[in-house]
Amino acid sequence: MSQNEAVAALLSDMATLLELLGENQFKAIAHSRASRVIESLNKPVETLDKAALVAIDGIGDKIAGKIVEFCSTGRMKEHEELAAQVPAGLRQIMELPGLGPKTVRAMWQTLGITDLAGLRKAIDDGSLLTLPRMGEKAVEKIKGAIALGEEATKRTPIGLAMPLAERLREELLGLAKKHAKFKITRVEIAGSLRRGRDTIADLDLLVCTAGPFDPGAKTVHPILEEFTKLPEVRQIIVAGATKASVRCAINIHTARWKGGADQQPAEPTIQVDVRLVPESSFGAAWMYFTGSKDHNVVLRQRALAQGMTLNEYGLFKEDKTTDVPPQHRGAKPVAAATEEEVFKKLGLAWVPPESRESVGEVALAEKDALPKLIELADIRSELHAHTTASDGKMSMRELVLEAHRRGFHTIAVTDHSKSSAVANGLSVERLKDQIKQVKQLNKQLADEGIDIRVLAGSEVDILTDGTLDYDDDLLAELDVVVASPHVALSQDPKTATDRLLKAIEHPMVHILGHPTGRLINRRNGLSPDMATLISAAKEHDTALEINAHWMRLDLRDTHVRMAVAGGCTIAINCDDHDITDFGNLRYGVLTARRGGLTAASCVNAWDRKKLLAWLKR
Repeated sequence: MSQNEAVAALLSDMATLLELLGENQFKAIAHSRASRVIESLNKPVETLDKAALVAIDGIGDKIAGKIVEFCSTGRMKEHEELAAQVPAGLRQIMELPGLGPKTVRAMWQTLGITDLAGLRKAIDDGSLLTLPRMGEKAVEKIKGAIALGEEATKRTPIGLAMPLAERLREELLGLAKKHAKFKITRVEIAGSLRRGRDTIADLDLLVCTAGPFDPGAKTVHPILEEFTKLPEVRQIIVAGATKASVRCAINIHTARWKGGADQQPAEPTIQVDVRLVPESSFGAAWMYFTGSKDHNVVLRQRALAQGMTLNEYGLFKEDKTTDVPPQHRGAKPVAAATEEEVFKKLGLAWVPPESRESVGEVALAEKDALPKLIELADIRSELHAHTTASDGKMSMRELVLEAHRRGFHTIAVTDHSKSSAVANGLSVERLKDQIKQVKQLNKQLADEGIDIRVLAGSEVDILTDGTLDYDDDLLAELDVVVASPHVALSQDPKTATDRLLKAIEHPMVHILGHPTGRLINRRNGLSPDMATLISAAKEHDTALEINAHWMRLDLRDTHVRMAVAGGCTIAINCDDHDITDFGNLRYGVLTARRGGLTAASCVNAWDRKKLLAWLKR
């Protein structure tokens, strides 16, 4: 775990502890926000002094002092003092969906509940019902939350969440056709999935209606009622006039799982929230349910400074004479129907969803200085792919023809090197033979009038000491060298940094492949000093890879942001083993966009002439 991750985790835990202890709510919010700021920081927190930390929006003087204390001593005294006052088991209860700090604090202070066992006992003996506003339905929901608690607290990789969200979207559109009288005009994905986060806590879908809309209705809307009956639904949490929350089964076979069958969950589920939204306020709702908490706070503060109020119903002129929300008093919004018009009325350029994380995007939007982020259509080549010669499922020709079908001008064959025995890595002799095969295939394709260039390459193992798996003479025969770590992925940060530096500085290496070696939710991988690696990559013109497989996304978004700021060249590769792996490209592009990458800085977006010139440098 990096220092940034450790500090972010401590600050987040402090926010929880403060809430459980009934401390000032704004103090808890401040620690929660600081945690998210540090988590997305594009430089190692230990390199910053107190003054530099205070200069970062979202970090105050006192919290900066705690961060410096931890980076200097490995401890955060106030966190330890707070933790000593709160039974450890309350954190498990807090993680249950639907339970807030006030309820958990009441359980603790009134009934002496300190862990899940105590909560189960209070449910069984009926004492939980003695708490204020705790009825039979609330207790049943808590029982269900306990049953699903362990699974519900896990975040779902984007490669599993996205196909489910898209399938549910199509199901909802089908229901809209069936019930045409409700005039459903669109169904859109919102939340952290729309922002392209690598893992997702829950799914948000917005159903836009130009027909009848009655938020006060006592009955469940027919569209939402039928949604709760879809075959994917495993539990109905709530269903009403404008919202339905359910838990849906995730089909793990919609995306290729890295690992054996014994590692696959039997039937994972995820919470799905579907909201019915009137067409007149759809843009404001889409903004509200897409932006991160901190991004939305910044927008609301900006609206207030301009004498307006912003919420999911629209942007309204502020009325200080009443506490009644504007949508409830019949106020007409200044802007609401589209995101673009709401941003415009706030004096901002439209902000891409992936950037809505409160990382400076609002300040750039104010100056109309947001970068033009890379798009899926910009990618024209794949520089990391495997064939049946090592552990791939495609022959060389099948790989190349699929790349051509997808409009790529160049494809690199980069089978594993000899030390990757488990991946059937190529011996020196087999690699030399493959180089000849690539040359022959290029000639055949030219004769057939198929315009794509095949490059002879290798994904060369970076050994534990930083040396490469083939000697320089053989590497010199290759068109492209992707150097990647595959073993010893628990090395200490300094050793890992030195190891990867050697690969970056090697004159034959073009791309540093999946630099940390992480597997999302399964393996943390290496924690090198990314600032040092980025500086070296810039100096040696070595591209850093975003491995687009949904279980890797390595570089991760925070690393991409650092690399973009450092002027690095980035590669976005699918690490294709199967024909379906080409479909992972969109996840790599989402990660790139979250990091602020433009097409100009991505080697895969260059035309063939520029790419080949860079490879031959």
